Amino acid sequence: MKNETTVRSAIESSTVLGKSTDYVDTYNPSLLYPISRKLGREDIGVYDFEGFDLWRLYEITWLSPTGLPQLAVGTLKVPATSPNIVESKSLKLYVGSFTQSTFASIKDVEDQMTKDISDVVGAQVEVTLSDVDTPADDMLILRPDTVPVEKKYSDTVCTDYDVNAHLLDATEQKVKGEIQTVVSNLLRSRCPVTGQPDHASVIVRVKADKALSEEAFLKYVVSFRHHQGFHEQCCEQIFTDLKRLLAPEFLEVKCCFTRRGGIDISPVRALGVDVANVQTPPRTIRQ
Repeated sequence: MKNETTVRSAIESSTVLGKSTDYVDTYNPSLLYPISRKLGREDIGVYDFEGFDLWRLYEITWLSPTGLPQLAVGTLKVPATSPNIVESKSLKLYVGSFTQSTFASIKDVEDQMTKDISDVVGAQVEVTLSDVDTPADDMLILRPDTVPVEKKYSDTVCTDYDVNAHLLDATEQKVKGEIQTVVSNLLRSRCPVTGQPDHASVIVRVKADKALSEEAFLKYVVSFRHHQGFHEQCCEQIFTDLKRLLAPEFLEVKCCFTRRGGIDISPVRALGVDVANVQTPPRTIRQ
């Protein structure tokens, strides 16, 4: 990514990411920090995808009017068309600021989060909270029914650890009109500011005249190992590289990143399907 230094310096100058931070426990929406999606999309070029970023929140707590702590888990869905993303540490601090604040109901907390985060990202988001004892389906662990490529090609030799789209390859599709599903649990990238590692499972569904080479895709995923990029940007890079290779009729890429600070993020990017019909990413066993 040619502008990694530019992205890092732009974010480091004002965000709390990578810095020693005081944890505020009374409601404070000013803790939320936006990051322009343009910072990560300049290298990609054309981006004509649909999609959203699904955040799962596991550590939500506030006080009832009687002072009794309340607990919830929830999801946050941010449309890929929003001009900004919300910086993950700032979201963690924002959620934590509800801890010693009083709200009449879980619905009041949900409505407040929806308003605050929508204001920051510049688009309407969806926040859904539920009781920890009866979580919504989006919070339940699901197992992908496709064998990961690293299990199929366990003897594959990998030597590239910086993103290399030239590793991707395709052959003629044997069954016309078939949707191919390819899964890998080996995506590993690094935060562009702190350098901390991020791990994810990648789920690709594609319909094209060409069939994606699974072993080539495995090598490509491994090549992200030293890459510095936010979760959303990594997903968009994978989507764009596959689109250029396959010229698909339908393409869907889901990157299910593991949890950090009580939050996990699963960006989804799709082409050839209305965003309303894109299925929610599974919550993987590592999430």
